[in-house]
Amino acid sequence: MTLTVASVSANFTRDLDQNYALIEQLLQDARARGARLVAFPEAAIGGYLSSLGNHGDTVQNTTRSLPPAIRLDGPEIRRVQELAGDTIVTIGFCELDDDGSTRYNAAVCLDGGQIYGSYRKVHQPLGENMSYSAGSEYTAFDTPLARIGMQICYDKAFPEAARMLALDGAEIVVSMSAWPAARTATAENLQDDRWTYRFNQFDIARALDNQVFWMASNQSGTFGSLRYVGNAKVVDPGGNILATTLLGAGLAVAEIDVDETFRAMRGGMFHLRDRRPDVYGPVTSTESASATRWTELAHA
Repeated sequence: MTLTVASVSANFTRDLDQNYALIEQLLQDARARGARLVAFPEAAIGGYLSSLGNHGDTVQNTTRSLPPAIRLDGPEIRRVQELAGDTIVTIGFCELDDDGSTRYNAAVCLDGGQIYGSYRKVHQPLGENMSYSAGSEYTAFDTPLARIGMQICYDKAFPEAARMLALDGAEIVVSMSAWPAARTATAENLQDDRWTYRFNQFDIARALDNQVFWMASNQSGTFGSLRYVGNAKVVDPGGNILATTLLGAGLAVAEIDVDETFRAMRGGMFHLRDRRPDVYGPVTSTESASATRWTELAHA
């Protein structure tokens, strides 16, 4: 069965009404192109942090310019469900835990009638832990279209994150980002920036590592001190980019066939089958010679 999917590159800010209007317009555009699964970026409801590092709105005890904290069962998520209708949507937001004080950089997968799964970002870069608590698990979940796994931004730099989802049966991994250009020595053309290069290479590698379809969404434009690199894309299990927005805002739309592609790609070399967990012990160890050495150098 073929399925049309769309990954979003767009700019989302603190203005929720503006965010909802943009979500609605992008959903209309995606549906017009036949998309049944649409991946919005990290922090598409309420925007991301305006800076990264030990300053500005990453300081945990300030409320200046922090994203609005939203409950999973709150009116903001219900509004997205109303806009989604029969389209399955993944979207990022700042989740407020039941304790009323703990925030997570989170994502949810939903349609108009159901929430299929949610995720709290596990890996945190450059002081993000001063604004958000970290999640602690990767699980895939079933939807009417495919079994889906979600991750957020920096997670894509860790092969273990995507592998956990693939081992849990994910056929499509949605990677939502607010991925900026490099903070220093930024390339004049952001498409040539080294952080853009890393973003794209991670997407290709994680799809190919795990032989899954990979949908990468990202913020575009600017917010605070951050310049986002767009490059929303759909990648097939062979690491081939089927569609991309490059730096621009818009939709990367592709038609995929999960069952047929998996039969073709996994019929010979099947990476998940051919693993050797018996020799991977150090991968899950909290101690490693390399990590210890570089930690010591960083604090020297």
